[in-house]
Amino acid sequence: MRDEELIVEFALTRLDNPGLDLEEVAALLVRRVGPQRMLEFAAANLADRGELRGALFEAAVERVVRVVLALRDAPD
Repeated sequence: MRDEELIVEFALTRLDNPGLDLEEVAALLVRRVGPQRMLEFAAANLADRGELRGALFEAAVERVVRVVLALRDAPD
């Protein structure tokens, strides 16, 4: 999943759950996309951090949060 697609999925998840904070929305998104995407997110996050192993779900959630924050803070 490209970062742009991830942002769209995040936005849709946030629209369905407006009262949740960023990390809670990311966790819902990771649960929603299923195990294959969760594995992709976790692998990408661990590669970005230069780590060989980590907790799958937590690494996947961190990837979502990192992408959202990076695109949110990117200059226009």
